[in-house]
Amino acid sequence: MIAPWVMEEMRGVDLKDTRLNERLQLLLSDLGDRPTLSIPAACGGYAETTAAYRFFDNDKASFGTILTPHRDGTLRRARNEPVALLVPDTTEVDLTRPAKQVAGAGPLATEARCGLHLHLMEAFAPDGTPLGEVWSQVWARDKGALQVPQQDKKKARKKAPIEDKESFRWLDALRRARVFAERCPQTTCVYVADSEADIYELYAEPRGETNPIQWVIRLCQDRALVPESRGDVTGQAGLIREQVRASAALFTKEISVRGREAKVACEDRRRRQPRKNRKTVVEVRATTLTLRPPWRADRELPEVRVNVVLVSEVNPPADDVAVEWVLITTLPIGSADDVRTVIGYYTVRWMIEVVFRTLKSGCRIEQRRFETTDRVEACLAVYLIVTWRTLFVCRVGRGCPEMDCEAVFEPSEWKSVWMAVAGTRLPERPPRLAELIRLIAQLGGYVNRPERKDPPGPQTVWIGLQRMHDLAWAWDVFGPGTRGKDV
Repeated sequence: MIAPWVMEEMRGVDLKDTRLNERLQLLLSDLGDRPTLSIPAACGGYAETTAAYRFFDNDKASFGTILTPHRDGTLRRARNEPVALLVPDTTEVDLTRPAKQVAGAGPLATEARCGLHLHLMEAFAPDGTPLGEVWSQVWARDKGALQVPQQDKKKARKKAPIEDKESFRWLDALRRARVFAERCPQTTCVYVADSEADIYELYAEPRGETNPIQWVIRLCQDRALVPESRGDVTGQAGLIREQVRASAALFTKEISVRGREAKVACEDRRRRQPRKNRKTVVEVRATTLTLRPPWRADRELPEVRVNVVLVSEVNPPADDVAVEWVLITTLPIGSADDVRTVIGYYTVRWMIEVVFRTLKSGCRIEQRRFETTDRVEACLAVYLIVTWRTLFVCRVGRGCPEMDCEAVFEPSEWKSVWMAVAGTRLPERPPRLAELIRLIAQLGGYVNRPERKDPPGPQTVWIGLQRMHDLAWAWDVFGPGTRGKDV
């Protein structure tokens, strides 16, 4: 049986074969119901498993064609939002195998590990609710890339046009975001990226006319500024950080800093250093500056006027890494509330990390066994949709806690969960969505204490959803009003 949400999400699917269209919907329903299980266990039989692997091996079931109807769904959801945050980021899909490697996989950080790189752009509402995948790029690095000395790579990068660099994916994503914004004329679309996207070509890129794309990008390198003319005297150019620090503080705020451990002992990047858990106070400044364009061998770039927001720790501990964000944006900074909005939008960027964690730990994409990367990519496309659905269910309960749960779940789903977890008679009316999601999360290990205020996380929800589908199946077969109760 195909889940109702799958039929809604996959409407308009066209793989040029009716049987493939139906198989995709059935696969999405099966794998969505049991994301942590293996494909044979989720499909439930030899014939179904064989059909699933044949589907992933079919040339018509490509990464892009599988995701096309889902992208249409993302667009529909974004059009219903006043603001859509388009968040790109890159992750590794580690396909390293102990014996025979996956055909088509390339090296990752070292030659000892191989797999694919996924550059994903996901849309979110400002409260973090995922709206769906907007655009993705999957590629394998050339096996000889790691053999080139770093000095030679650096020289080649300086001379190469942006279109020939791997970092072009950030500019490509911005262009896709601009097209997406033009298709959502009533929605403010904001491209939100981490410091890896701090590339001058992005700042110089046209933003569109009908519904200009906005952006918030975290600074990586301290960029040079254009000198400001003051009468007959030309002022010193300076750098971004020193200029924004010279402006007055707009407000201060107490925040909680989450501790972290260095992933490798030799890590020397400032943002990857270990940090302790603590509470601290940050102050926020904002100003408008003109960036001086860097030299490029193949083109001349224009000056760009940008707004800059600085979030910095007031009294950082001497033995710890200070908190500092420098955000470059096209959004207004005319008031303290405007600046708070910019910072709030950037904090949603962390949700893309939750997407990757759900894709790898919840859907276990790296543990799927295929012989070629083409089949891995088709499977990856299906699990990207499953990941969106899992997180959507998790987050929508926070954004719309009073919503009737039947807006998301079938009667057999919420009723079976209620009887299994609450252990009381069914209520006359369906429970609130937030209440049901807490019950579902309890199936996944969430401890629902009366005094607990923090909502369930993705892991307990995806495990709970998997158990919920088993309970709903039993309810449909043996529950009240079915033939099974008289057997």
